Amino acid sequence: MISRQLDHAVSSCRHGLDVLRKQGPGQIQFWFIALAVGIAAGFAALFFRKGINALQTFLYGTEDVRLLHSFAESLPWYMILIIPVCGGLVVGVILNRFTNDGRARSVADVIHGAAMHDGRVETRAGLASALASMITLGTGGSSGREGPVVHLAAVISTWVNRRMHADGITGRDLLGCAVAAAVSASFNAPIAGALFALEVVLRHFAVHAFAPIVIASAAGTVINRLEFGGVTEFTLATTGEVQFYQEMPAFLLLGLMSGVVAVALMKAIFWSDDFGTVLQNRLRIPGWLRPAVAGAMLGGIAIWFPHIIGVGYETTSLALTGQLGLWDAIVFAILKTVAVAITMAGRMGGGVFSPSLMVGALTGLSFGLIATGIFPDVSGSYTLYALAGMGAVAAAVLGAPISTTLIVFELTGDWQTGLAVMVAVSMSTALASRLVDRSFFLTQLERRGIHLAAGPQAYLLAMFRVGSVMRTPDDPRAASEEACWEMIGEGIYIDATATLEAAMPIFDTGQNFIPVVTLSADATPPQLLGAVFHVDALKVYNRALAATAAEEHS
Repeated sequence: MISRQLDHAVSSCRHGLDVLRKQGPGQIQFWFIALAVGIAAGFAALFFRKGINALQTFLYGTEDVRLLHSFAESLPWYMILIIPVCGGLVVGVILNRFTNDGRARSVADVIHGAAMHDGRVETRAGLASALASMITLGTGGSSGREGPVVHLAAVISTWVNRRMHADGITGRDLLGCAVAAAVSASFNAPIAGALFALEVVLRHFAVHAFAPIVIASAAGTVINRLEFGGVTEFTLATTGEVQFYQEMPAFLLLGLMSGVVAVALMKAIFWSDDFGTVLQNRLRIPGWLRPAVAGAMLGGIAIWFPHIIGVGYETTSLALTGQLGLWDAIVFAILKTVAVAITMAGRMGGGVFSPSLMVGALTGLSFGLIATGIFPDVSGSYTLYALAGMGAVAAAVLGAPISTTLIVFELTGDWQTGLAVMVAVSMSTALASRLVDRSFFLTQLERRGIHLAAGPQAYLLAMFRVGSVMRTPDDPRAASEEACWEMIGEGIYIDATATLEAAMPIFDTGQNFIPVVTLSADATPPQLLGAVFHVDALKVYNRALAATAAEEHS
């Protein structure tokens, strides 16, 4: 009797997976899988956070990691210097052993996986990156925990996708579920977690994806609250009040200023990364030593300014409650920007969301202190500017105005000042998106030659190899070998491993087809494999565009 019931259960599971493969994530079975993935991602985010806390407690000796920088001020200077150096050494060894480029994976890689790899990411490199980022944050690195947590969740969904042999739509939706749960569990922000997955990672709001992603996000939040309760990350001193008609221009200006600050933060990271690579090549510094050099620089700054250590929530809280002066806020914002740039350029791992919150809160506080000082009769609380600035800078960096606005509300519990935050966020994202490729993550990908910022029409061609579209010589519609060899003699040909993205500029010169060859490393002549026709390339491209549009509007 029991064996028959067990066989029936196994058969039902197999049938459910078969339905998913054939009919996609619209089926009810997918919701249960989304719930399971959400629970797994939620626990992964929880353990990651507690791992950072445990490491900071062990190394710095503090009992409350939320007051880390205050406690670090009492430590001997050599401890503050040595800890990030040792952490950088360990991180360098891990990343150079388990990744092919010594770079920690983060949100940009998850976006890339969603767009071009059917919701899959690198698992081996992803696990190594999570460990390296945990060590980075635990030993004083100046970055955030959301990037590693998002990629760690993507590793979990990738494992499930491969076991299910999921297609592209199912794989992307499961990826969105994992990301939503991880963000929710990490920040106790269920609404923002769900919208972050849709707005930033999947980059569409398809109805079929909404229900399972919300289910997973809720699961992640429950896991967070079972451990930490229903408390918010930040506690505001008072509820802000806006003098609506008089103060709106000030929040518009704050939004523009926050956009400039966000661009400066992103540009500083990219410039530092390029400079670090040039310096590493010229001095022939081993890749595994690069994070340790960055750790030494961070330790040197932290001796005098321990505020840069870790995610910086203590300093952010001080800004939101107005416990910092004008010059302190300005100096800390500049130093945090420098510290984040060093951390990222040193390939130490971590994310940019938490640093952008801190820089934004400090920027808003500085603006608010000046604005309320000049116009005291028509101004509300200057801490409200800190809240609006926090959302505005973070939204511009992430390129996610909707989810960032909501996550600011959920992190602080203050829903009364929505108009001020929305105005600042809209202005900052509108400005910053025109000065970079829409967001920090998409600009990262653009720098690697992955063109996602412009939309599917820009990157779909890169998903198809010429060899998979060409007509072989035995095809009845194949190009004549004589014509192909004549074109090869003129230097008009393409390698079989190239993508249609490389073929299209050649077609634009007036060619109806391009000979496809194999190219070897030595000087041997190319071998003719066939020809790729312009009409075939356009058909493949049109089908891909139609499939993408159908997914985004389903």
